[in-house]
Amino acid sequence: MVREIDEEIMEERELQKQELEDPKKRWVLKMVKSAKRYHKLCPYYDKKTGMCLLMITVEGVQGKCDRDGRYDGCPVFNKFLEKVYDSYKSRRKVLPNDFQDVVNQAYII
Repeated sequence: MVREIDEEIMEERELQKQELEDPKKRWVLKMVKSAKRYHKLCPYYDKKTGMCLLMITVEGVQGKCDRDGRYDGCPVFNKFLEKVYDSYKSRRKVLPNDFQDVVNQAYII
């Protein structure tokens, strides 16, 4: 019984290591951590209306934020960061090291 649990834990850790080896996911996690330093709530969340401003650009649909402005683990925020990563890589530009660089350069993307 204990041996089975240990094996399951080891498999989960291996999957997590494989995910972190992917440079795209590693960069997205780095940007989320960096965003936490500057913003308590998602910078693309409108407090008055509860609307997600990223949902329009990422999914093409206007909608309310179902996470109440929390962006840690938000699929829309992660898709946005993945798009930013892809655009920088396709243009062969240097990736930003800080979330503020992404916010300030958003008009270029």
